[in-house]
Formats: sequence, C-alpha cells, structure tokens
Amino acid sequence: MDDPTSTGRPNGIVTVMAVAGIVASLTQTLVVPLIGQLPTILSTSASNASWVITVTLLAGAVTTPVMGRLGDLYGKRRMMLICAIPLILGCVVCALAGSLTPMIIGRGLQGMGMGMIPLGISALRDLLPPDRLGPSIALMSSSMGIGGALGLPIAAAVAEYASWRALFWSTAALGVLVAALIWLLVPATPARTAGRLDVAGALGLGTGLVCLLLGVSKGADWGWSSGTTLGMLGAAVLVLLVWGWWELRSGDPLVDLRVTARPQVLLTNLASIVVGFSMYAQSLIVMQILQLPAATGYGLGQSMLAAGLWMAPSGLMMMLVSPVGARLSAARSPKVTLIVGSLIMAAGYGSSMVLIGSTWGLLIVSCICTIGVGFAYGAMPALIMGAVPRSETAAANSFNTLMRSIGTTVSAAVVGLVLAQMTTRFGTHTLPSEAGFRTGMLIGCGAALVAAAVTVALPSRQAKHAAAHAESPAPAARH
Repeated sequence: MDDPTSTGRPNGIVTVMAVAGIVASLTQTLVVPLIGQLPTILSTSASNASWVITVTLLAGAVTTPVMGRLGDLYGKRRMMLICAIPLILGCVVCALAGSLTPMIIGRGLQGMGMGMIPLGISALRDLLPPDRLGPSIALMSSSMGIGGALGLPIAAAVAEYASWRALFWSTAALGVLVAALIWLLVPATPARTAGRLDVAGALGLGTGLVCLLLGVSKGADWGWSSGTTLGMLGAAVLVLLVWGWWELRSGDPLVDLRVTARPQVLLTNLASIVVGFSMYAQSLIVMQILQLPAATGYGLGQSMLAAGLWMAPSGLMMMLVSPVGARLSAARSPKVTLIVGSLIMAAGYGSSMVLIGSTWGLLIVSCICTIGVGFAYGAMPALIMGAVPRSETAAANSFNTLMRSIGTTVSAAVVGLVLAQMTTRFGTHTLPSEAGFRTGMLIGCGAALVAAAVTVALPSRQAKHAAAHAESPAPAARH
C-alpha cells in the first residue's frame, strides 16, 4: 500500500493535479477538429468513424467507478499513475493508426484515463490542510472545462497546420509529463479501506452502462424506435436493476448504494446529471452556429480554428471563478454555490435569446454559462465528500463524475434530436434552423433551472457543514 506518512508542498500538489485534469479532459476534445476528415483518414464510413468519439465516452464511463474503488483500496496516487498508462498508450496507438480498428482501440484506452480527475479530487482530501481544500477542489474540478475549451483551438491549429498524428504524439508527451510530475511531486496517499474489488459488480455496472450509453448516443443513427435501440435501453434497465440487487447484498460493493441513497448524495448526483446536461447543450450549439455559413442568415461563418478561439475564453472563466466559488462555499455552503451556479447557467442560456446573432454575443453567452459551470463543478465534490466516509471518497467522487457523463450523453442525444427535427434547406444541404438552435438553448436553460430546484431540496443543515466534514482530519488508515 502507499505510505500515508508522505508529505508535500500544497501549491505543487494542486498544480500537478490541475494539470493532470486538463490533460485528461483534453483527450475528450482532441478529435473534434478531425471529425470531417476521419472517414478519409481511416478509409471508413462517417457512421463507423463516429465510434472514435463514442468509444472514449464508453470506456471512461465504465472504468471511472472501478478506478475510484481501487483508489480507496490501494491509494489514489497509485491509481492516478495507473490511469496515466492507458492514456499514454492510447495516444501512441492512435498516432500510429492507419485504419478504424486501432484508432478505436487507442481512443478506448484514452477514455480509461478519465478516472484521473475524480481520483485527483479525492486525493486532495488526504494531502492538503483544511484551509486549502475548498479552493483546490474547485480548481481541480474546473480543469475539466479548461482542458475541453483549450483543446478545441489547439487541436484545430495542429490539424490545420501539421499532421493529425502530431495531435496524439503531443498528447502522449503531455501524459508522460503528468505521470512524471505525479511520481515526483505528489506524496503517496493512504489506502482508506480494507476489502477487495467487487468484480461481479464492476462487470454488471459496466454492462449496464454500455447498454444505456450506446442506446442513448447511437439512438439517432439506429432509429429511436428500432429494435436495437429499444433492446439496448431495455437491457440497460434490466442489468442495472440486477446490479443494484447484487450491490445491496455484497460485503464489498463497488458502489455502496446505501450511502448513495443518503439525501445529500442522492440529490447531488441528480443535480450533477442535470448540470452535465445543461453544460453540454451550449457547447454543442454555439460551436455549430459559429461555423455555419453567414449566408444562412444566422450562421457566423467562422473556421474551426476561429470558432475554437472564440470558445477558449469560456474555459478560462471556469479557472478564474473557481476560487470565488470556493469562498462562497466556505461562507455560506456548497449547496448555495451549486444553486448560484445553476442560476448563472440559466441566465447565460436566457441571454442567448438576445445575443445569439454575433460572435461577441456568443462569447458572452458561453462565458456566462461556464462561470455557472465553474461554481457548480466546484460545489459538487464538496457536497459528496461532506456526506460520505473517507473510506469511500474516491468511489463516491467517481460515481458523481459518472452522473455528469450520463448527463452530457443524454444532452447530446436530446439536442441532436431537436436539431435534426427542426431544419431548413440551404442549397442542396439540410441544416439545423435558427429556431432549432434557440429551442436547444431554451432546453439548456430549463435544465439549469431544474438543477437549481433539485439543489434547493438538499438538506440545509447537512449541506451547510459539508465543507467542514470534507476537511476534517483523516483517521488512521485501515490495513
């Protein structure tokens, strides 16, 4: 087991964790500039090429809860280093790929690296003094948005002016750098619980999630009423019900559903799904409006690189507001911060009804929305850690991250369905209409308001003291 007595400098630890989160999230947007070129690059159809994105989502969703549980069992720093291995290997495989199969394998390996983010957030609870924990959690949480926002323009620039393979080689180098920094600068973290990995539970959850996320993410391609889609969704319900039955009877469950059912944890996870839904809606819509031809009357005619640059400031806003959110959580409670964040997101979506017609307007909209996301993402881990024992910190945070991923997946499906139904003709092409984009933004606004309403229902007394509980001194590790 990792030695729990190691110490390190808080500033260096937080910086390394934030960089790790940025690099892990960077892999999610890495291939976005290549979407149009992938069928040619891989000599395949556009439908097959879409698996390059889908498989990363699936791999991350399936492995993140497992990595969280392993972090509690064997030490979070150790599991962060292990997460870096498939991330680096996946980048190398993609860089060498010349066909669809190795690219899908490589992207799946990259998805396994996403467990690094909740593990890093959980490790902060073990490594930092109480007065540094809140701001550090908020910064680490915001790294997901920073990596995603910076990834678009950087990847677009590299794809436009260099070989696409350079995207993966450079990300592999960043992965090696992150692993080295964790090894050198992050102290070992203690194993917080005894027991073993619930292999049957991991397989059950993984199977259920694959069926659910495949049904949701590929439903538009397969047809929402097709036997394949309905079969996947039906299998997901059945498998997850059996999985829940198994977890409640397991001595060492992958996810302790009794803890998850506590009002503070349950409602925070529900809010996380809706926040993830709302967050992703604007990123899907804004990027399309920026790139549609100006001749449509509502498109803004930007290149992929220019569109990415217009969206980059929004990711930086998450980093800038993270300490503000942490101070609000310390002064009032993470519950208040999550409500404020959700309402700011709703205000950002509402402002789009007036600002949607210009690049500067969309920049303002995306910045307001991501300010709200920054508040919300910083508050959710504090609420989770304030309601679970230290022995389940990593598993609970990983499960919360999974809830956000489910929200973004459902958001992509719902917004995609709206844009596919509300279309207009432009020459020989069928494009989403302006009304479709506005409807998608209003759906995002509604989702943010639902997130605020769910958060209001959190137990006030528990939420008020969540940060204090999360920062309480660590008990001795069990061996």
